[in-house]
Amino acid sequence: MNGVIEALHIFDEHNSPILSHTYTSRPLSPSYLLPLYLEHAAPRPNLIYLPNTNPPTLVFSLKHANLLFLLTTSSEVEPLLVLEFLHRIVDSFEEFLGTPLLAHKIESNYDVVAQLLTEMCDAGTINTTEPNALRDLVEVEGFMGKLLGNLNLPTKPTFSNPSPASLLAQQNTLALPWRRNNVRHTQNELYADVIETLSVTLAPSGRPLAAFANGTIAFTSKVSGVPDIVVTLTGPTGKHNLGSIIDLPVFHPCVRLAKWREQPGVLSFIPPDGRFTLAGYEVDLLPLGARNLGNMSAPANNLKLPVSLEIKTCLGPTGSDFEVRLTVNRIPGTGGGGGGGSGSSSNYPLSSASGVGRGMGGGPQPGTPAFPTLQDLKVTVPLPADVRNLAEIRTAKGDATYNPGDRFLEWTIPNKDVAAGFASHFALRCTVVGQSSAGEDEDDNDDPTGFGFNTSSVGGRDWSYDAGEPAPYQSASDLLSSGSGSKQLTAEQEKEEKERRDGKLAQQNKILMPSSASVSFAVKGWTASGIKVESIVLDPRRSKGLAETVRPFKGVKYLTVSKGGVEIRC
Repeated sequence: MNGVIEALHIFDEHNSPILSHTYTSRPLSPSYLLPLYLEHAAPRPNLIYLPNTNPPTLVFSLKHANLLFLLTTSSEVEPLLVLEFLHRIVDSFEEFLGTPLLAHKIESNYDVVAQLLTEMCDAGTINTTEPNALRDLVEVEGFMGKLLGNLNLPTKPTFSNPSPASLLAQQNTLALPWRRNNVRHTQNELYADVIETLSVTLAPSGRPLAAFANGTIAFTSKVSGVPDIVVTLTGPTGKHNLGSIIDLPVFHPCVRLAKWREQPGVLSFIPPDGRFTLAGYEVDLLPLGARNLGNMSAPANNLKLPVSLEIKTCLGPTGSDFEVRLTVNRIPGTGGGGGGGSGSSSNYPLSSASGVGRGMGGGPQPGTPAFPTLQDLKVTVPLPADVRNLAEIRTAKGDATYNPGDRFLEWTIPNKDVAAGFASHFALRCTVVGQSSAGEDEDDNDDPTGFGFNTSSVGGRDWSYDAGEPAPYQSASDLLSSGSGSKQLTAEQEKEEKERRDGKLAQQNKILMPSSASVSFAVKGWTASGIKVESIVLDPRRSKGLAETVRPFKGVKYLTVSKGGVEIRC
């Protein structure tokens, strides 16, 4: 597959085109392409084939920050390569234009955007995509340049021969596509952020069916010259079995793969300048016995989550209530790990990595491994389409919101209501109201007056009766007070009738009950997999342009996020 990229189109949140960049050939225009893309029902795939165009076209799409990126080609290409190229475009835009990426930033900085798109793809062939290399190729006008840009000042062209010292420095500089040349920083800093996203599915009993943690190690390097860095990872039981814990590892091109194969958990690399994604991984949080659903006698799993979720349906006399119970579990603090290499712990003023950060009172600092903090707690309950409204929402803590136009209930618990370090219990109870029955709709349509005069069924009850039976609109008290010889209902018969009606309503309300609930949260200072950064070591002998006396400022942070990833099924 040696196909080429033909064009890139960018649309704003109103589907108005803000940028079209043509690389080669005569691609589809954005006004013709967008309706063909929107014809497909949401959620739309990232790759759509348009066979009826001339020529048939492949459309790659990416949604980011309310912006729609559409890339077209009429030849066979590697799909993953093109999708990765779209992500690189977004990363480069954010690197040069800042975050968040907005439509007016692209329109007002078209000179920079055009340079980026030209350097990243040459005549349809993907070229330079590393942000550090683009820094040396793309000219960004500074503040004074914008101020004096419209002034025609006379200048004299100057030609200077490079000095021998500069030529020697260029020869000694390694040619790395991901790192720009002549990097200089007044303060040398190294930071690592370990971010994990949870994806957990629980059975109605609370037993986990699947549990995965997708991790990302974001690294920030602000070190002069060409540093050579070694980052060592460790797991819950040490470094000896880290290779069997981590699944599907992916690395930045700067990582030496041979070193990782020889010693799993050791990342040796020359980093780009600035922030970048060093590595990614996936960890299965369930043991082998817990994954075997047929083995019900397997020992209890060791899955430890900061929250526990439980949902009960068909509550109340008529089965119209459901209840969601949330328990905030205590997250044990873990000291040690993630400081620095041996003999370099004094070089870590920022000690969140080692879990010895101290607060104002001398205790552990919140958000560190010694004192993890839970925040942004929110429960989402999807509701069936037959639910018309929630008649009552009862909760002692937090704020529960429901819009009849939406199909879900959101329950947000403020951070101040979550007791840090202690178990807390929260409950939410709701009463559902269903749609009108089909019989009522048909009767209302047949009655021209709308008052139900022409029908014997009004309000969902049948008001017709035989002469020898009591009228249905007469209660038991009316029958007792009347002197008619009609059959009277005893208290026991009334109770049985009420139970029969409640049982019928309970059966009807079963379809109104939610089938699942999910919880979102963020925990600072804790990782679900237990993977931590044991050390960050800068090797001065293998580094270039850096004095041996330089001791960079180092730090590590941990964050676990669940964006509706912990879900329980009913």
